[in-house]
Amino acid sequence: MPSSQKDMPILEHIRELRNIIITSVIAFAVACIVSFILSKQIISIFTEPFTRIDSLVEKTLVVSSIAEGFVAQLKITVIGGFIISMPVHIFGLARFIFPGLSVREKRIVMSFLVFSLLLIIAGAWMVYFKLIPLAIRFLTNPYFVPRTVGFLLNYQTNIFYLLTFLFWAVLALQLPLIMEILLAMNVLKRRQVWKATRFIIVGCFILAAIVTPPDIASQIGVALPLICFHFLALIIAKIFKFGEG
Repeated sequence: MPSSQKDMPILEHIRELRNIIITSVIAFAVACIVSFILSKQIISIFTEPFTRIDSLVEKTLVVSSIAEGFVAQLKITVIGGFIISMPVHIFGLARFIFPGLSVREKRIVMSFLVFSLLLIIAGAWMVYFKLIPLAIRFLTNPYFVPRTVGFLLNYQTNIFYLLTFLFWAVLALQLPLIMEILLAMNVLKRRQVWKATRFIIVGCFILAAIVTPPDIASQIGVALPLICFHFLALIIAKIFKFGEG
């Protein structure tokens, strides 16, 4: 690859992009095969939380059609393949855009990728081990569902309900980091962000209500970290004088 993309003709850019896309497609296909082989283990991760439901009746997830199991496994294979191959996609994108960035912009992007990975790991752990069990206990407690009433939970609906909750909650936790990057690049001004803080706090609760199950515990569990990360981002911006230009 040439040392500077700025001097590359448009056809070279197109060829480079084509090679990156081909590599990503191959990586995705291989990752889907791996995901299919490991699909039982992946699915068990999302069925296990339902085994803790306190009910007098069978609490095993059930299917409502003969094709449901196949469709669910196919979806899990595709989603798992995309997640497993994600490092290849990110590396290819970085390889394509990095030569056109300044040294400072490269450092910002690299910092974003590192901290983004840490937030994804921490967020996934918090949602899966803390918020999901809390949401299930809250929504299945005897106040809403008497102990004499059992649960007939649909297999595909509920595992993808948890998967969607996990995805959107983890994605929401990336927002303060994106704000920090915009401050570092002087796209946002710190004073303006500080003035808008009360609206951002309200927005955090609205966003949490959208991405979480309909219970106050899960909503607070997502909103509070978002608010804390918002203030942490402002403190870091103050220390390094981001957003002052």
